[in-house]
Amino acid sequence: MCTGCSASDGTSDDGSSSDASAASPSTSTSGPPEATTAYAPYVSATTAADTDSSGTPSTYNLAFVVAEGSDCTPVWGGTTDIGDDSVASRIAKLKKTGGAVRVSFGGAAGKELALTCDSASRLAAAYAKVLDATGATEADFDIEGDALTDSASVARRSEAIALLQKKRDLKATFTLPVMPSGLDADSMALLDSANDHDARVSTVNIMAMNYGTSYTGDMGDYAITSATKAHAQIKKVFGLSDRNAWNGLAVTAMAGVNDVKGETFTLADAAQLRSYGEKKGIAWLSMWSSSRDKECEDGTSTTKAQNSCSGVEQGAGAFAEALSG
Repeated sequence: MCTGCSASDGTSDDGSSSDASAASPSTSTSGPPEATTAYAPYVSATTAADTDSSGTPSTYNLAFVVAEGSDCTPVWGGTTDIGDDSVASRIAKLKKTGGAVRVSFGGAAGKELALTCDSASRLAAAYAKVLDATGATEADFDIEGDALTDSASVARRSEAIALLQKKRDLKATFTLPVMPSGLDADSMALLDSANDHDARVSTVNIMAMNYGTSYTGDMGDYAITSATKAHAQIKKVFGLSDRNAWNGLAVTAMAGVNDVKGETFTLADAAQLRSYGEKKGIAWLSMWSSSRDKECEDGTSTTKAQNSCSGVEQGAGAFAEALSG
């Protein structure tokens, strides 16, 4: 892990490194963070939003590739062909803003391909088809729900990523649910699987959102606590220096009203998280999602999460500006 390193070839706490650790963001263990915290929002692969490029993203997480039904066939959102001309046009326009594209596989809806492809080689081929169609060299694997608890698919995915990395320069991110107590046992088992199959992990992106009805405190504080706990966990599982573990961590917040009643991530929380990320050298910050980065049409706040607005009073693109600094 770290950025391009696995547990067996990363930088250790005493600062020693192997050849593979040269791909990491830093091999120093003291001084201020060298990494610049980037901004990389989640955007729809099929539908443009006026706020997609707010905050001048360095990378767009293009969501989501899932399986077509129960087949080992990748499609955007379960319905749109990978090579669809409208998607290709959208990607071209996003790249013209100066940002790269990272393909995001999985998500909360549909089936992640590892659940439907019956072998690592077929799964690797499905992933490769999407990467080739988009021209992407980075892949985000948003693993949650059944895809996180199915140990066979977890192992198959790790093996497939390792197969791809033998043939191409592929940076892999795992996006995982988190709590203020850190990553759960299933998420840690997934990271262990990556190690076991020599899949190199560039970043672990934690979803700092939707903790549960018992979490009624400040969402900015929860995001920071979650990041601090996850940092210690990925430092241990991948055998990283303190700095490299921060450089290998990303945080995604849900702008405004979250899906869990009583949880609202505010603009002040976004600014707080940005300040913390810069201080620690976190790899990148993200938001679910760019299409929600605006006030709802009626101009009032809401208590229920909306797909196309944040549910809080704000200017268009304000969360992007806060998270990008």
